[in-house]
Amino acid sequence: MLIHPGFDPVAIAIGPLAIRWYGLMYLVAFGLFFFLGRYRARNHAWRGVDYALIDDLLFLGVLGVILGGRLGYVLFYKAGYYFAHPLEVFAVWQGGMSFHGGFLGVLVAGWWTARKHALPFLRLTDFMAPLIPCGLAAGRMGNFINGELWGRVTSPDLPWGMVLQGGGPLPRHPSQIYQFLLEGVLLFIILWLYSAKPRPRGAVSGAFLTGYGIFRFIAEFFREPDDFLGLLAMNMSMGQWLSLPMIIIGIAMIVWAYRRNRAGLE
Repeated sequence: MLIHPGFDPVAIAIGPLAIRWYGLMYLVAFGLFFFLGRYRARNHAWRGVDYALIDDLLFLGVLGVILGGRLGYVLFYKAGYYFAHPLEVFAVWQGGMSFHGGFLGVLVAGWWTARKHALPFLRLTDFMAPLIPCGLAAGRMGNFINGELWGRVTSPDLPWGMVLQGGGPLPRHPSQIYQFLLEGVLLFIILWLYSAKPRPRGAVSGAFLTGYGIFRFIAEFFREPDDFLGLLAMNMSMGQWLSLPMIIIGIAMIVWAYRRNRAGLE
């Protein structure tokens, strides 16, 4: 059984200015997206993506992640509370971001960028898909450092069970690390290798949706449900319910992409 190190969430403090680890993880995520995106653009010219497009996509993507992530949390998880306290929607320092909302924000940013650069939308999302898991990994590491979004209670015999401050005396699954490994590292490896060669348009995007949805669905079995929501219908969490459409749409996109390719429409 392990004890969470209890990191100070503030990485650097200079007078009234405080830089938090979670904010630094966002910078890491955007930095990885930038450098890996440039690598793919430079070494895979057949993708039709240049540096100018990546710069535009990164700028709009930052806005999409922050605005979409916050609005997604407000609408998907605590709509009633924020409708009663609308000014607290802007209190982002109190926490509360949703991956699914941030993902929708990134899609809007991608659509706008593809339109500006006259690039087919699915070709751009195929380019983006392998870069996103790096950001997910950084975000989950930020969750672990903060000691938040912890896992469900587990047996004291589990060697990596962890006691967290605020999580009670019993060990819990380090679900942030599970998600770091599944949604971040493993999904990155799968998509990076799968997209190394040309694929039918939309197939890589579908693989991302399917892979993320499956890995998130699995991880939710070990993650403590939000205390203000608990488990919903069929004993599934909100994260699982939001992941199901991603799995279905992802599989449908892969099938559609390969059928179009066989029909000579790509």
